[in-house]
Amino acid sequence: MDTTVDRSVEPLGLRRTLKLRHLILYGIIIIQPTAPMSIYGVVSNAARGHVVTTILIAMVAMLFTAVSYGRMARVYPSAGSAYTYVGKEIHPLAGYVVGWSMLMDYMLNPIICAIWCSAAAQNIIPQIPYAAWAVAFVLVFTGLNLRGVQTSSRVNALLALGMSIVVVVFIAYAIRYIALVARPVGGQWLLPFYDPATFAPGLLFHGASIAVLTYIGFDGISTMSEEVENPRRNILLATVITCFAIGVLSAIEVYLAQLAWPARIPFPASMVDTAYVQVALRVGGKFLFQLLNATLLIANMGSGIAAQFGAARLLYGMGRTDALPKRFFGVLNEKTRIPRNNVLLLGAVTLAGTFLLTFEKGAELLNFGAFIAFIGVNAAALIHYKFRSQEKVVFAALSPLCGLAVCTFIWLNLNLDAKLLGAAWVGVGLLLYFVMKGNKPLAAVEWSDPTNSA
Repeated sequence: MDTTVDRSVEPLGLRRTLKLRHLILYGIIIIQPTAPMSIYGVVSNAARGHVVTTILIAMVAMLFTAVSYGRMARVYPSAGSAYTYVGKEIHPLAGYVVGWSMLMDYMLNPIICAIWCSAAAQNIIPQIPYAAWAVAFVLVFTGLNLRGVQTSSRVNALLALGMSIVVVVFIAYAIRYIALVARPVGGQWLLPFYDPATFAPGLLFHGASIAVLTYIGFDGISTMSEEVENPRRNILLATVITCFAIGVLSAIEVYLAQLAWPARIPFPASMVDTAYVQVALRVGGKFLFQLLNATLLIANMGSGIAAQFGAARLLYGMGRTDALPKRFFGVLNEKTRIPRNNVLLLGAVTLAGTFLLTFEKGAELLNFGAFIAFIGVNAAALIHYKFRSQEKVVFAALSPLCGLAVCTFIWLNLNLDAKLLGAAWVGVGLLLYFVMKGNKPLAAVEWSDPTNSA
Protein backbone atom coordinates (compact mmCIF):
# COMPACT_ATOMS: atom_id res chain seq x y z
CA MET A 1 0.00 0.00 0.00
CA ASP A 2 1.53 3.32 -1.12
CA THR A 3 1.71 5.75 1.81
CA THR A 4 3.63 8.46 -0.04
CA VAL A 5 2.16 11.91 0.61
CA ASP A 6 1.63 14.00 -2.50
CA ARG A 7 2.98 17.38 -1.40
CA SER A 8 1.77 19.02 -4.59
CA VAL A 9 -1.84 18.89 -3.48
CA GLU A 10 -1.28 20.40 -0.03
CA PRO A 11 -2.88 23.82 0.32
CA LEU A 12 -0.44 26.68 0.08
CA GLY A 13 -0.09 28.98 3.04
CA LEU A 14 2.24 31.52 4.54
CA ARG A 15 5.17 30.09 6.48
CA ARG A 16 5.43 30.92 10.14
CA THR A 17 9.09 31.91 10.06
CA LEU A 18 9.11 35.35 11.69
CA LYS A 19 10.41 35.58 15.25
CA LEU A 20 9.79 38.30 17.82
CA ARG A 21 12.94 40.22 16.85
CA HIS A 22 11.85 40.24 13.20
CA LEU A 23 8.48 41.74 14.14
CA ILE A 24 10.10 44.47 16.25
CA LEU A 25 12.47 45.35 13.41
CA TYR A 26 9.52 45.40 11.00
CA GLY A 27 7.60 47.73 13.31
CA ILE A 28 10.54 50.13 13.65
CA ILE A 29 10.97 50.15 9.86
CA ILE A 30 7.27 51.02 9.41
CA ILE A 31 7.35 53.87 11.94
CA GLN A 32 10.94 54.98 11.06
CA PRO A 33 13.68 56.00 13.53
CA THR A 34 13.32 59.63 12.39
CA ALA A 35 9.57 59.69 13.12
CA PRO A 36 9.42 62.77 15.43
CA MET A 37 11.69 64.95 13.29
CA SER A 38 9.18 65.91 10.60
CA ILE A 39 6.56 67.11 13.12
CA TYR A 40 9.02 68.62 15.62
CA GLY A 41 8.40 72.28 14.79
CA VAL A 42 4.63 71.91 14.63
CA VAL A 43 4.47 70.17 18.02
CA SER A 44 6.90 72.68 19.55
CA ASN A 45 4.74 75.59 18.47
CA ALA A 46 1.52 73.90 19.56
CA ALA A 47 2.82 72.96 23.04
CA ARG A 48 5.17 75.94 23.50
CA GLY A 49 8.08 73.60 23.75
CA HIS A 50 7.44 70.53 25.92
CA VAL A 51 7.90 68.25 22.90
CA VAL A 52 9.46 65.57 25.08
CA THR A 53 6.45 65.55 27.37
CA THR A 54 4.00 65.35 24.48
CA ILE A 55 5.94 62.42 22.99
CA LEU A 56 5.78 60.58 26.33
CA ILE A 57 2.07 61.30 26.84
CA ALA A 58 1.38 60.01 23.34
CA MET A 59 3.48 56.93 24.13
CA VAL A 60 1.27 56.09 27.13
CA ALA A 61 -1.82 56.24 24.93
CA MET A 62 -0.15 54.10 22.28
CA LEU A 63 1.09 51.48 24.74
CA PHE A 64 -2.43 50.79 26.03
CA THR A 65 -3.72 50.77 22.46
CA ALA A 66 -0.87 48.48 21.39
CA VAL A 67 -1.99 45.96 24.02
CA SER A 68 -5.53 46.10 22.62
CA TYR A 69 -4.25 45.63 19.05
CA GLY A 70 -2.14 42.69 20.13
CA ARG A 71 -5.03 41.04 21.96
CA MET A 72 -7.44 41.52 19.07
CA ALA A 73 -4.87 40.00 16.69
CA ARG A 74 -5.31 36.78 18.71
CA VAL A 75 -9.01 36.78 17.94
CA TYR A 76 -8.72 37.70 14.24
CA PRO A 77 -5.21 36.52 13.29
CA SER A 78 -5.68 36.79 9.53
CA ALA A 79 -7.46 40.15 9.32
CA GLY A 80 -5.27 42.56 11.25
CA SER A 81 -7.39 45.65 10.82
CA ALA A 82 -9.14 48.05 13.18
CA TYR A 83 -12.34 48.08 11.13
CA THR A 84 -12.52 44.27 11.30
CA TYR A 85 -12.13 44.28 15.08
CA VAL A 86 -14.74 47.02 15.56
CA GLY A 87 -17.15 45.68 12.95
CA LYS A 88 -17.13 42.17 14.42
CA GLU A 89 -17.14 43.05 18.11
CA ILE A 90 -19.29 46.18 18.20
CA HIS A 91 -21.36 46.67 15.02
CA PRO A 92 -20.78 46.63 11.23
CA LEU A 93 -21.72 50.30 11.01
CA ALA A 94 -19.15 51.19 13.69
CA GLY A 95 -16.59 49.21 11.73
CA TYR A 96 -17.49 51.16 8.61
CA VAL A 97 -17.00 54.48 10.44
CA VAL A 98 -13.57 53.32 11.59
CA GLY A 99 -12.68 52.17 8.08
CA TRP A 100 -13.92 55.40 6.50
CA SER A 101 -11.88 57.40 9.03
CA MET A 102 -8.81 55.31 8.20
CA LEU A 103 -9.37 56.09 4.52
CA MET A 104 -9.03 59.77 5.40
CA ASP A 105 -5.67 58.94 7.02
CA TYR A 106 -4.51 57.14 3.88
CA MET A 107 -5.49 60.14 1.75
CA LEU A 108 -3.95 62.74 4.06
CA ASN A 109 -0.63 60.97 4.55
CA PRO A 110 0.66 61.62 1.00
CA ILE A 111 -0.57 65.21 1.28
CA ILE A 112 1.46 66.02 4.39
CA CYS A 113 4.43 64.11 2.96
CA ALA A 114 4.26 66.21 -0.24
CA ILE A 115 4.00 69.40 1.83
CA TRP A 116 7.03 68.45 3.92
CA CYS A 117 9.07 67.29 0.91
CA SER A 118 8.35 70.57 -0.90
CA ALA A 119 9.53 72.60 2.10
CA ALA A 120 12.63 70.42 2.50
CA ALA A 121 13.47 70.69 -1.21
CA GLN A 122 13.31 74.47 -0.90
CA ASN A 123 16.00 74.20 1.77
CA ILE A 124 18.25 72.66 -0.90
CA ILE A 125 17.26 74.80 -3.91
CA PRO A 126 15.40 77.88 -2.60
CA GLN A 127 15.24 79.45 -6.07
CA ILE A 128 12.49 76.99 -7.09
CA PRO A 129 9.10 78.03 -5.61
CA TYR A 130 7.03 75.82 -3.32
CA ALA A 131 4.30 75.39 -5.93
CA ALA A 132 6.72 73.89 -8.44
CA TRP A 133 8.13 71.47 -5.88
CA ALA A 134 4.60 70.45 -4.79
CA VAL A 135 3.56 69.64 -8.35
CA ALA A 136 6.81 67.74 -8.93
CA PHE A 137 6.47 65.55 -5.85
CA VAL A 138 2.81 64.75 -6.50
CA LEU A 139 3.71 63.75 -10.06
CA VAL A 140 6.48 61.49 -8.72
CA PHE A 141 4.17 59.85 -6.17
CA THR A 142 1.43 59.30 -8.74
CA GLY A 143 3.70 58.27 -11.61
CA LEU A 144 5.52 55.62 -9.58
CA ASN A 145 2.24 54.20 -8.28
CA LEU A 146 0.82 54.04 -11.82
CA ARG A 147 3.84 51.94 -12.76
CA GLY A 148 3.46 49.76 -9.67
CA VAL A 149 6.95 50.61 -8.40
CA GLN A 150 7.24 49.58 -4.76
CA THR A 151 10.29 49.30 -2.55
CA SER A 152 11.16 45.83 -1.33
CA SER A 153 11.42 44.88 2.33
CA ARG A 154 15.20 44.68 1.90
CA VAL A 155 15.37 48.24 0.56
CA ASN A 156 13.16 49.42 3.42
CA ALA A 157 15.45 47.73 5.92
CA LEU A 158 18.49 49.42 4.35
CA LEU A 159 16.73 52.78 4.46
CA ALA A 160 15.90 52.25 8.13
CA LEU A 161 19.53 51.36 8.82
CA GLY A 162 20.66 54.51 7.01
CA MET A 163 18.20 56.62 9.01
CA SER A 164 19.44 55.05 12.25
CA ILE A 165 23.02 55.96 11.38
CA VAL A 166 21.99 59.55 10.65
CA VAL A 167 20.14 59.69 13.99
CA VAL A 168 23.30 58.52 15.78
CA VAL A 169 25.35 61.15 13.93
CA PHE A 170 22.88 63.86 14.93
CA ILE A 171 22.91 62.73 18.57
CA ALA A 172 26.72 62.88 18.62
CA TYR A 173 26.78 66.41 17.16
CA ALA A 174 23.99 67.54 19.50
CA ILE A 175 25.77 66.25 22.62
CA ARG A 176 28.95 67.99 21.51
CA TYR A 177 27.11 71.27 20.90
CA ILE A 178 25.24 71.10 24.21
CA ALA A 179 28.44 70.33 26.14
CA LEU A 180 30.62 72.97 24.47
CA VAL A 181 28.25 75.76 23.40
CA ALA A 182 24.81 75.64 25.02
CA ARG A 183 26.08 74.47 28.43
CA PRO A 184 22.75 74.20 30.27
CA VAL A 185 22.98 74.40 34.06
CA GLY A 186 20.72 73.37 36.91
CA GLY A 187 17.05 73.45 36.07
CA GLN A 188 17.72 74.15 32.38
CA TRP A 189 18.21 70.41 31.90
CA LEU A 190 14.53 69.89 32.81
CA LEU A 191 13.00 72.69 30.69
CA PRO A 192 12.23 70.35 27.75
CA PHE A 193 9.98 68.41 30.16
CA TYR A 194 8.49 71.37 32.02
CA ASP A 195 9.02 75.08 31.48
CA PRO A 196 6.92 77.14 33.95
CA ALA A 197 7.19 80.21 31.71
CA THR A 198 5.37 78.56 28.79
CA PHE A 199 3.45 75.64 30.33
CA ALA A 200 -0.31 75.40 29.76
CA PRO A 201 -2.17 72.08 30.16
CA GLY A 202 -4.48 72.68 27.20
CA LEU A 203 -1.58 73.46 24.89
CA LEU A 204 0.34 70.45 26.18
CA PHE A 205 -2.44 68.02 25.32
CA HIS A 206 -3.05 69.76 22.02
CA GLY A 207 0.62 69.13 21.25
CA ALA A 208 0.23 65.51 22.35
CA SER A 209 -2.66 65.09 19.91
CA ILE A 210 -0.23 65.94 17.10
CA ALA A 211 2.74 64.06 18.59
CA VAL A 212 0.83 60.78 18.21
CA LEU A 213 1.77 61.01 14.54
CA THR A 214 5.19 59.78 15.72
CA TYR A 215 3.72 56.32 16.33
CA ILE A 216 1.39 56.00 13.35
CA GLY A 217 1.96 52.67 11.62
CA PHE A 218 2.59 50.44 14.65
CA ASP A 219 -0.71 48.65 13.99
CA GLY A 220 0.81 47.28 10.79
CA ILE A 221 2.50 44.62 12.92
CA SER A 222 -0.86 42.91 13.38
CA THR A 223 -1.06 42.23 9.62
CA MET A 224 1.87 39.79 9.97
CA SER A 225 -0.11 37.36 12.15
CA GLU A 226 -0.08 34.52 9.60
CA GLU A 227 3.72 34.55 9.25
CA VAL A 228 4.76 34.69 12.90
CA GLU A 229 5.87 31.99 15.28
CA ASN A 230 3.47 31.92 18.23
CA PRO A 231 1.38 34.90 17.05
CA ARG A 232 -0.78 34.92 20.19
CA ARG A 233 2.28 35.92 22.19
CA ASN A 234 4.59 37.65 19.73
CA ILE A 235 2.17 40.06 18.03
CA LEU A 236 1.27 41.60 21.39
CA LEU A 237 4.87 41.77 22.62
CA ALA A 238 6.21 43.16 19.35
CA THR A 239 3.55 45.88 19.18
CA VAL A 240 4.17 47.03 22.75
CA ILE A 241 7.98 46.84 22.52
CA THR A 242 8.00 48.71 19.20
CA CYS A 243 5.89 51.56 20.62
CA PHE A 244 8.09 51.76 23.71
CA ALA A 245 11.34 51.68 21.73
CA ILE A 246 10.17 54.37 19.29
CA GLY A 247 8.90 56.46 22.21
CA VAL A 248 12.22 56.35 24.07
CA LEU A 249 14.27 57.03 20.93
CA SER A 250 11.96 59.88 19.92
CA ALA A 251 12.12 61.41 23.40
CA ILE A 252 15.94 61.41 23.23
CA GLU A 253 15.91 63.01 19.77
CA VAL A 254 13.58 65.86 20.73
CA TYR A 255 15.15 66.35 24.18
CA LEU A 256 18.54 67.05 22.64
CA ALA A 257 16.95 69.30 20.01
CA GLN A 258 15.21 71.36 22.69
CA LEU A 259 18.39 71.76 24.70
CA ALA A 260 20.20 72.94 21.58
CA TRP A 261 17.38 75.29 20.51
CA PRO A 262 15.32 76.24 23.60
CA ALA A 263 11.59 76.67 23.06
CA ARG A 264 11.80 80.26 24.31
CA ILE A 265 13.51 81.06 20.99
CA PRO A 266 10.60 80.40 18.59
CA PHE A 267 11.08 79.10 15.07
CA PRO A 268 10.27 81.61 12.33
CA ALA A 269 7.09 80.74 10.42
CA SER A 270 9.08 79.80 7.33
CA MET A 271 11.07 77.22 9.32
CA VAL A 272 8.31 75.51 11.31
CA ASP A 273 7.72 72.56 8.95
CA THR A 274 11.45 71.77 8.73
CA ALA A 275 12.41 72.97 12.20
CA TYR A 276 14.44 69.88 13.08
CA VAL A 277 16.84 70.36 10.19
CA GLN A 278 17.30 73.96 11.36
CA VAL A 279 18.39 72.52 14.71
CA ALA A 280 20.80 70.28 12.79
CA LEU A 281 22.23 73.38 11.11
CA ARG A 282 22.86 74.91 14.52
CA VAL A 283 24.53 71.87 16.09
CA GLY A 284 26.40 70.47 13.08
CA GLY A 285 26.66 73.16 10.43
CA LYS A 286 25.92 72.77 6.73
CA PHE A 287 27.07 69.15 6.60
CA LEU A 288 24.56 67.89 9.17
CA PHE A 289 21.86 70.21 7.80
CA GLN A 290 22.15 68.78 4.30
CA LEU A 291 22.54 65.20 5.53
CA LEU A 292 19.46 65.29 7.74
CA ASN A 293 17.44 67.28 5.22
CA ALA A 294 18.19 64.71 2.48
CA THR A 295 17.48 61.79 4.83
CA LEU A 296 14.08 63.13 5.89
CA LEU A 297 13.28 64.07 2.31
CA ILE A 298 13.86 60.47 1.18
CA ALA A 299 11.94 59.11 4.17
CA ASN A 300 8.91 61.32 3.50
CA MET A 301 8.97 60.53 -0.21
CA GLY A 302 8.88 56.82 0.62
CA SER A 303 6.04 57.34 3.08
CA GLY A 304 4.07 59.43 0.61
CA ILE A 305 4.40 56.90 -2.21
CA ALA A 306 3.49 53.99 0.06
CA ALA A 307 0.55 55.85 1.60
CA GLN A 308 -0.88 56.77 -1.79
CA PHE A 309 -0.52 53.16 -2.93
CA GLY A 310 -2.26 51.93 0.25
CA ALA A 311 -5.10 54.40 -0.25
CA ALA A 312 -5.55 53.26 -3.85
CA ARG A 313 -5.78 49.63 -2.72
CA LEU A 314 -8.21 50.53 0.04
CA LEU A 315 -10.46 52.34 -2.44
CA TYR A 316 -10.20 49.35 -4.77
CA GLY A 317 -11.20 47.00 -1.96
CA MET A 318 -14.19 49.17 -1.14
CA GLY A 319 -15.19 49.33 -4.79
CA ARG A 320 -14.81 45.59 -5.23
CA THR A 321 -17.29 44.96 -2.40
CA ASP A 322 -19.68 47.72 -3.54
CA ALA A 323 -19.01 49.97 -0.56
CA LEU A 324 -18.09 52.50 -3.29
CA PRO A 325 -19.24 52.59 -6.95
CA LYS A 326 -17.64 49.48 -8.42
CA ARG A 327 -17.47 50.74 -12.03
CA PHE A 328 -14.96 53.42 -11.05
CA PHE A 329 -13.24 52.25 -7.85
CA GLY A 330 -13.37 48.48 -8.28
CA VAL A 331 -11.49 48.09 -11.58
CA LEU A 332 -7.86 47.32 -12.41
CA ASN A 333 -5.84 48.34 -15.43
CA GLU A 334 -5.59 45.28 -17.68
CA LYS A 335 -1.86 45.70 -18.38
CA THR A 336 -0.45 46.86 -15.06
CA ARG A 337 -3.04 45.35 -12.68
CA ILE A 338 -3.02 48.70 -10.87
CA PRO A 339 -6.24 50.49 -9.76
CA ARG A 340 -5.42 53.36 -12.12
CA ASN A 341 -8.63 55.34 -11.53
CA ASN A 342 -7.94 55.40 -7.81
CA VAL A 343 -4.29 56.39 -8.22
CA LEU A 344 -5.18 59.27 -10.54
CA LEU A 345 -7.98 60.44 -8.24
CA LEU A 346 -5.64 60.36 -5.25
CA GLY A 347 -3.00 62.24 -7.23
CA ALA A 348 -5.51 65.03 -7.86
CA VAL A 349 -6.58 65.05 -4.19
CA THR A 350 -2.93 65.14 -3.06
CA LEU A 351 -2.13 68.05 -5.37
CA ALA A 352 -5.14 70.04 -4.16
CA GLY A 353 -4.27 69.25 -0.55
CA THR A 354 -0.73 70.61 -0.84
CA PHE A 355 -2.20 74.04 -1.58
CA LEU A 356 -5.29 73.93 0.65
CA LEU A 357 -3.74 72.52 3.84
CA THR A 358 -0.76 73.35 5.99
CA PHE A 359 1.41 70.59 7.39
CA GLU A 360 -0.04 71.20 10.87
CA LYS A 361 -3.68 71.11 9.74
CA GLY A 362 -3.05 67.98 7.69
CA ALA A 363 -1.34 66.23 10.60
CA GLU A 364 -4.17 67.05 13.01
CA LEU A 365 -6.82 65.92 10.55
CA LEU A 366 -4.91 62.68 9.98
CA ASN A 367 -4.82 62.06 13.72
CA PHE A 368 -8.60 62.62 13.90
CA GLY A 369 -9.09 59.44 11.90
CA ALA A 370 -6.30 57.58 13.66
CA PHE A 371 -7.78 58.24 17.10
CA ILE A 372 -11.21 57.05 15.99
CA ALA A 373 -9.54 53.76 15.05
CA PHE A 374 -7.60 53.62 18.34
CA ILE A 375 -10.72 54.35 20.40
CA GLY A 376 -12.60 51.69 18.46
CA VAL A 377 -9.94 49.01 18.95
CA ASN A 378 -9.76 49.68 22.70
CA ALA A 379 -13.56 49.45 22.90
CA ALA A 380 -13.54 46.20 20.90
CA ALA A 381 -10.88 44.69 23.17
CA LEU A 382 -12.88 45.71 26.25
CA ILE A 383 -16.10 44.14 24.95
CA HIS A 384 -14.47 40.94 23.76
CA TYR A 385 -12.22 40.09 26.70
CA LYS A 386 -14.45 41.43 29.46
CA PHE A 387 -17.85 40.18 28.27
CA ARG A 388 -17.48 37.56 25.52
CA SER A 389 -14.24 35.64 25.68
CA GLN A 390 -13.61 32.64 27.90
CA GLU A 391 -9.89 33.41 27.76
CA LYS A 392 -8.52 35.00 30.91
CA VAL A 393 -6.11 37.90 30.35
CA VAL A 394 -4.47 40.28 32.79
CA PHE A 395 -6.38 43.53 33.29
CA ALA A 396 -9.06 42.53 30.78
CA ALA A 397 -11.04 45.69 31.53
CA LEU A 398 -8.48 48.08 33.03
CA SER A 399 -6.02 48.12 30.13
CA PRO A 400 -8.52 48.87 27.31
CA LEU A 401 -10.42 51.28 29.57
CA CYS A 402 -7.20 53.24 30.17
CA GLY A 403 -6.46 53.21 26.45
CA LEU A 404 -10.02 54.31 25.70
CA ALA A 405 -9.88 57.14 28.22
CA VAL A 406 -6.45 58.48 27.24
CA CYS A 407 -7.14 58.27 23.49
CA THR A 408 -10.53 59.97 23.89
CA PHE A 409 -9.02 62.73 26.01
CA ILE A 410 -6.23 63.40 23.50
CA TRP A 411 -8.72 63.23 20.60
CA LEU A 412 -10.83 65.91 22.29
CA ASN A 413 -7.74 68.14 22.41
CA LEU A 414 -7.38 68.16 18.64
CA ASN A 415 -7.83 71.54 16.98
CA LEU A 416 -11.51 72.51 16.56
CA ASP A 417 -11.10 72.88 12.79
CA ALA A 418 -9.71 69.33 12.58
CA LYS A 419 -12.65 67.97 14.56
CA LEU A 420 -15.19 69.82 12.40
CA LEU A 421 -13.58 68.72 9.14
CA GLY A 422 -13.22 65.18 10.45
CA ALA A 423 -16.86 65.10 11.54
CA ALA A 424 -17.88 66.33 8.09
CA TRP A 425 -15.84 63.52 6.50
CA VAL A 426 -17.56 60.93 8.71
CA GLY A 427 -20.94 62.46 7.81
CA VAL A 428 -20.21 62.12 4.10
CA GLY A 429 -19.14 58.52 4.68
CA LEU A 430 -22.35 57.67 6.51
CA LEU A 431 -24.45 59.24 3.77
CA LEU A 432 -22.57 57.26 1.15
CA TYR A 433 -22.92 54.09 3.22
CA PHE A 434 -26.70 54.27 3.38
CA VAL A 435 -26.97 55.23 -0.29
CA MET A 436 -24.78 52.27 -1.32
CA LYS A 437 -26.46 49.89 1.12
CA GLY A 438 -29.87 50.30 -0.49
CA ASN A 439 -32.24 47.60 0.71
CA LYS A 440 -29.51 45.21 1.81
CA PRO A 441 -29.29 44.35 5.52
CA LEU A 442 -26.72 46.39 7.42
CA ALA A 443 -24.24 43.55 7.86
CA ALA A 444 -24.17 42.85 4.11
CA VAL A 445 -21.95 45.81 3.33
CA GLU A 446 -18.40 44.74 4.12
CA TRP A 447 -15.19 46.69 4.34
CA SER A 448 -12.31 45.09 2.49
CA ASP A 449 -8.87 44.94 4.13
CA PRO A 450 -6.36 46.78 1.90
CA THR A 451 -3.69 44.29 2.81
CA ASN A 452 -5.74 41.58 1.16
CA SER A 453 -7.01 43.50 -1.84
CA ALA A 454 -4.46 42.42 -4.37
